[in-house]
Amino acid sequence: MKFEHVLVVGAGQMGGGIAQVVAASGRRVSLHDPYPGAVERGVEAMRKSLTKLGADVEETLGRIEPVEDLAAADLLIEAITEDAQAKEKLFRRADEVLPATAILASNTSSIPITSLAAVTQRPEQVIGMHFFNPVPVLRLVEVIRAVQTSDETAAAIVELARDLGKEPAEARDFPGFVSNRILMPFINEAAYALMEGVAEPEAIDTIAKLGFAHPMGPLALADLIGLDTCVAIMEVLQCGLGNPKYAPCPLLRQYVQAGRLGRKSGRGFYSYG
Repeated sequence: MKFEHVLVVGAGQMGGGIAQVVAASGRRVSLHDPYPGAVERGVEAMRKSLTKLGADVEETLGRIEPVEDLAAADLLIEAITEDAQAKEKLFRRADEVLPATAILASNTSSIPITSLAAVTQRPEQVIGMHFFNPVPVLRLVEVIRAVQTSDETAAAIVELARDLGKEPAEARDFPGFVSNRILMPFINEAAYALMEGVAEPEAIDTIAKLGFAHPMGPLALADLIGLDTCVAIMEVLQCGLGNPKYAPCPLLRQYVQAGRLGRKSGRGFYSYG
């Protein structure tokens, strides 16, 4: 499949980045987000990103059309909040609106793809397409097959990822897949180290960067991802794997309760002007 027209739902950090790379590949993009002003903010963020990357800003943005509702397209890429019920509701609607041949993909970082496929009439055409933030820069796309996903669907999405300039890596549909099953306990343990007074945030992140050759420390990375998203993923891991070691650190929960969500709220483990 060529996927000449892609519907991206969610215009935040991830959805906007996905829309940008799809449009940059020469494809037409319909961008939908029900929250007032979200699409406009997403387009402005894309403009800044494209300018920084030295790309043709107007040509790329010219392929992106804001839409007020779901549009018929060859492919849906969902990038809404990490909430299973919200995603299932969207997949039910997309199943009704998009052509029978269309593939429905989720950018979820933890919600089971099999459960999303089960609410549609096309479960063999449902798949996970997990991009990494910042989407225009990081090359990895984690491709997650539901129990129902067909070989044809998986092959088409792997080919698309490569055409977008990404490196696809296939994973099975287990809680957290591969990336977040490894990453989130790392972030969670860093939060425990801070809560228990082992070290200050800057020291924890410096040790990770210089000691493990990571480009960003775990606490700064959590701020980039969003502390609320980190808590949600840890809860999925804890519930899905039935192991208390995946319970979110109490400090993470406390920061989320206080509205300290990371970069998007202006404060998390660090403050952002």
